Order: sequence, then C-alpha cells, then structure tokens
Amino acid sequence: MNDPLGAPSYSILKLPEAERPRERLMRHGAETLSAAELIAIILGSGTKNAPVLQLAQQIVARFGCLQKLAEATIEELCQINGVGMAKAVQLRAAFNLGLRASRQVIAPKYKIEHPVHAYHLVKDELVSEKRELFVVILQDVRGCVISHHIVAIGTLTHAPVHPREVFYPAIRHKAASLILVHNHPSGDLTPSKQDHDLTKKLIEVGRLIGIPVNDHLIVSELGYLSFRQKTDVFSSI
Repeated sequence: MNDPLGAPSYSILKLPEAERPRERLMRHGAETLSAAELIAIILGSGTKNAPVLQLAQQIVARFGCLQKLAEATIEELCQINGVGMAKAVQLRAAFNLGLRASRQVIAPKYKIEHPVHAYHLVKDELVSEKRELFVVILQDVRGCVISHHIVAIGTLTHAPVHPREVFYPAIRHKAASLILVHNHPSGDLTPSKQDHDLTKKLIEVGRLIGIPVNDHLIVSELGYLSFRQKTDVFSSI
C-alpha cells in the first residue's frame, strides 16, 4: 500500500543498505526521495511497533499533503502514535527552516563587468594577507558572481596551484566561466614568470573543459593588475 505521496509501506530494516533513505540521499541527492523518506531521515528512529519509515508514512497519511503537515502544531503532531514531544519539535523546526528559506529575499547578483568589480569583491580578504592566496571567482552565463573560493594557500612569495583545485569548484557549482585572483604580500603587482606560465596553463585547461578564464588579477594594498588589460597572455593563446 502506498501513502498519498508515493512512498511504499515497507520496513526500512528490510531494505538493502544501498536503498535506505540516508544512503540514497548521500548517493543521489534529496530530490530522489519521497516526502516520507525525507521525514524518516529527520526523525532518525521509529518505535518498537513502527520502524521509522513506517512512522513517517503514517505522519504523511494523517495530514494528506505537505502543506497541511507543515502547518501542523506540536500538539497535533503528538496525537500520532509514536510521535512524542521530541520528534514533534524536530519536525516543526525542519518545516520552519524550510519556510524561512522560501521567504528569504534573494539579494541582487553581483555582476562583474570590469576588473575593478572583481578587485572590490575580494580585496578585503586578500590585501592584508601575509601569505599568497589563490582565489577563483565563479560566474554564471551573465557574468554574475555565483561564489568565490580560496583554492590554494602558499608562502610569502608563492602559492602552489593545480588545475584540479582551480576547476573543481567551477564544475561543482556549474559555473559558466571564472576569474583567477591571487595576492602579492610584497605589494609589488608585477607578474612573475610563474604567474604568466600558470595563467596560460589555466586558460588552456579552461578552454579544454568549456569553462573559460575571463581574467587573472594580482592584488595588493597598492591596487590590482589585470592580465587581460596589462599583458598579452589572453591574446597570445
């Protein structure tokens, strides 16, 4: 027998380990689970007479739809056999978090149309650092910032960088393109030969995997240098 949201009535203990809700969520994502399976994960445990998945199915069946379940009070939840005060509070907390997330105002995206925009985004994190840090700024198809990540931490004069660390967050967050940034603690914005060679290498990797590098900035307390504006690295490849 199925519940109103499609979760089959079975004991979680009878399932192969790979098909249990927690394992499936870790392997395939929360989107692949039914409402009852997600609730079972939140509850964590069932009762002697009702395994956690069965209890979750009963909760969904009692209210008929997620909207009514999300609006249920602690007292209403506690009327279900197997749901005590602790489990009712867990469910109320989870649904309230979801409600808050759905109502949260999304800030306008920060669009990078000039190197100075990238500089202002990261300068507070980098210009006072005594070590070289290498940062990637991820952008969507419109050039808006998705996020930025420190991918390498080095010494006073060098930060070892591997393409794998640079492009991993871009692939993970489905970025359309990226901007490279690193700081020079000395204050000197002059690119080294290693800076030139690394930039060329990362541009080539980006073209190969379809995530282009839009620019590479060196930043310090004196300002910034844009490889695209001040060097021929981008035009020579």
